[in-house]
Amino acid sequence: MRGQPSILHLDMDAFYASVEQAAKPSLRGKPVIVGGLGPRGVVATASYEARRFGVHSAMPMGQARRLSPHAAFLVPRFAVYREISERVMALLGELSPLVEPLSLDEAFVDLAAGPAPPTSSAAARRAGEGLRARIRAATGLTGSVGLAGSKMLAKIASEQAKPDGLLLIEPGTERELLAPMPVRTLPGVGPATAETLRRAGLATVGDAAEAGEAELLRLLGRAHGHAVHAMALGLDDRAVVPDRDAKSISVEDTFDTDVTDRARIRFEVARLAERCVGRLRSAARSGRTVVLKVRRYDFTTLTRSETLRGPTDDPVVIAEAAGRLLEGVDTTEGVRLLGVGVSGLADFTQEDLFAQATPAEPAAGAPAVPLAEEPVERRWLPGLDVTHARHGPGWIQGSGVGRVTVRFERPGSPPGRARTFRLDDPELTHSDPLPLVTDADAEAGTARGPR
Repeated sequence: MRGQPSILHLDMDAFYASVEQAAKPSLRGKPVIVGGLGPRGVVATASYEARRFGVHSAMPMGQARRLSPHAAFLVPRFAVYREISERVMALLGELSPLVEPLSLDEAFVDLAAGPAPPTSSAAARRAGEGLRARIRAATGLTGSVGLAGSKMLAKIASEQAKPDGLLLIEPGTERELLAPMPVRTLPGVGPATAETLRRAGLATVGDAAEAGEAELLRLLGRAHGHAVHAMALGLDDRAVVPDRDAKSISVEDTFDTDVTDRARIRFEVARLAERCVGRLRSAARSGRTVVLKVRRYDFTTLTRSETLRGPTDDPVVIAEAAGRLLEGVDTTEGVRLLGVGVSGLADFTQEDLFAQATPAEPAAGAPAVPLAEEPVERRWLPGLDVTHARHGPGWIQGSGVGRVTVRFERPGSPPGRARTFRLDDPELTHSDPLPLVTDADAEAGTARGPR
């Protein structure tokens, strides 16, 4: 463990929703929910105002609408988020060549490898506060920073600092800080592991540390038990590894005993698909090819894949594809390992979720029926940028029944007026997004985002 808090973890605050609030002045201070708006859509990010109503990421959009019916529901604008992320990552690169992005809005930085490695906690704190100020100036957004002697503790610190804060964990205080926290605070401790520990009377990190390594090995197995025991003691020597562009995202589980029950196998595949989607969304990616991995009782490994008609991060679509792949695999003699992955990654999500299903073949002799054209309303999705020949730039607030409502405002302006037009108004067109912060603003150290 390091003697200085030289590992920094940055996590931008409610990133997608904060970008939309910065770009749309009328939404500042109001609940904003970003995600898929179709019948099977899910929440990608909710603003802190929406979280007060119980809305959170990965929640079905229908449930989010019931919890916060007056929120602004917007489609993601991934091109905008990626452009802002690149600005933030460039600022991290000025601190150190060792930057490990975890997603568009989250990264580790090894300050010890930078041009000015911190020699004290005060120096590390100055580096963190300086970074937060530069991010606000460059993007208009806020980020939370954790500083510690390990990656695990730096990430825990940034979570404790949210929103818009900084927390530094002094080396030597790790166990005292961790002890009262729930065991799920530790990386790799999910619901199943937490439930196993709870049944053994181990609810907090301190409980796990006091139980000892032998007890955790008995409960969780050798590899997992050893890792959980080390983390409960605050020990983590993982290095910050610079980004390598992933070609796929996957998760897998190895079972202590071979699983033969077909219903259990189906359940595990569905659960793995949900975890895989969680990783996809953390990386702000979608994928086109779903891959199922099955290691059988005799250690032979089978992989099956299905390519969808477009990239997606929809959990239902990915779980259904993985389930179809499973139907073609014989598991009667037992399964040692299951995995679900997604490849063919893209930086956007297929908004038309129904496009994932292949149209049914017409009956023999029946005339071919052309696919219906996409309704005009589908092109005017809430949150997208438009411009009007007379009224200037704005964003789509909603559409339907032959009309589209646009709110005319821009980053840095007062809240704008909403106007309604015909869907075929020739003066209304889609447009590129306006920058949240101009280059002049950034150079002057000013920001136009929410405070």
